[in-house]
Amino acid sequence: MNLEKLIRDVPDFPKKGIIFKDITTLLKNSDGLNYAVNLLYDFAKGKGITKVAGIESRGFILGGILASKLNAGFVPIRKPNKLPAEKISATYELEYGTDKIEIHKDAIEKGDKVLLHDDLLATGGTMEAAVKLIEELGGEVVQIGFIIELCFLNGKDKLKNYDVVSLIKYDKE
Repeated sequence: MNLEKLIRDVPDFPKKGIIFKDITTLLKNSDGLNYAVNLLYDFAKGKGITKVAGIESRGFILGGILASKLNAGFVPIRKPNKLPAEKISATYELEYGTDKIEIHKDAIEKGDKVLLHDDLLATGGTMEAAVKLIEELGGEVVQIGFIIELCFLNGKDKLKNYDVVSLIKYDKE
């Protein structure tokens, strides 16, 4: 199955000049969704994963499904002020400024083997911050998975010490 055919390009979103890669067209296609989940599962199975951490918000979708298939717990990594209990945070660079993500302090236990998941790898800043959170809590990042990788933005360079899996790769805008 060609997953790339299930991705919709939305020009000028969220701002002029950007072509947004919309995964909702893949998600609504049951064959495409199952195919993507099974590919990511095949890459992750047998690695002893105890937790799957998904980044808000589209990382929750396949992350939750993968956690179930891997018989692992699911951990949400969220934007600021969305988690109710005690948490830690990491800041990362954006094109114009910074942003922050948070995780509950008790979400990861020392020795947890973690699969990190998000829908798209662009510059890598968000995922790099997520890796720091997992490791600060004593977890081991054993794999990082994405549906889409925008290779021309070189985000994988920030994750070079990790096993990174991307189902669809775009070499140019």
